Amino acid sequence: MESLVVNSVEFDDEFVRHVPGWDDAPVPPCFGGDPRGLAFCCDPRYPLAYEFKCQRARLLEEIGITEEEHIRIKQLFSKEHDWDDERVCFKSLSFCCLRRHGCPNRDPVIAEKCGSMEEYYRKKRLLALKILKMARNKEKVQPYIEHEEAVLRELGLIE
Repeated sequence: MESLVVNSVEFDDEFVRHVPGWDDAPVPPCFGGDPRGLAFCCDPRYPLAYEFKCQRARLLEEIGITEEEHIRIKQLFSKEHDWDDERVCFKSLSFCCLRRHGCPNRDPVIAEKCGSMEEYYRKKRLLALKILKMARNKEKVQPYIEHEEAVLRELGLIE
């Protein structure tokens, strides 16, 4: 099993994806991802495709965010970035998962609203940071916050 160490945070290659704009994107929690992967969780108010292995509730409890807060963070982010759209599964790009090989519902909306997959994943990264910063259990998320802030600062996406 390969691992990647970035800004003193170790990522297991099995649980990250190298996608445009985010070289160490976490897989969603249903596939074993770290707390940053909450940015890729679907909307729990809909039937879940991977309900039998969903780890969202456990991960949210671990970091100290309620399900309602998680939904609200994603809804606000969606409004801020014009990500609401009837064509995607959960009516917002904020609730889209991390499909490595594309999604016929999501990808045309990304092209229209973000212009590129790179810009989409950069925004997902910002969403992940926003979720992490809302966590009450800071000790569980601080290394991820520091890592993401360092990379986003380097990319010029935050100050």
